[in-house]
Amino acid sequence: MIRLKQMEEKHISALAEIERLCFSAPWTEAGLRAELGSSTAVFLVAEEDKMVCGYGGMHFVCGEGYVDNIAVHPDFRRKGIGEMITKGLLQYGKEHEGSFISLEVRPSNRAAVNLYYKLGFQKNGVRKQFYTNPPEDGWILTKFLKKN
Repeated sequence: MIRLKQMEEKHISALAEIERLCFSAPWTEAGLRAELGSSTAVFLVAEEDKMVCGYGGMHFVCGEGYVDNIAVHPDFRRKGIGEMITKGLLQYGKEHEGSFISLEVRPSNRAAVNLYYKLGFQKNGVRKQFYTNPPEDGWILTKFLKKN
């Protein structure tokens, strides 16, 4: 059974490996470790039998959440782990009376785009040439947690 838990020091090397497998500009172990000491960072790790399958991290400030990364190890994809992680971050935002959660995604990452739309995110902007290697715009997607 897959469970979500808060990121701990023991997860850092596995998360850095997932970063290397998933992204062209991965976070380093030092970068991930720095988030352990951040009062605004919320990093959730998905584990199955103590094996790290994926993770998601965001910064939550003044009721606003900004997702930095959501990544699932290639061997564990198509099992609902990305959705579980995203829902965990959304739940954190709701429990802490957040107003919205925002993120950027590559338009070519159709699996992620479809997941975010399924969970109620809406496209509300484009960051031109946001990504490199390969160059690509970044779509800004936002999910409002409170009704105005």
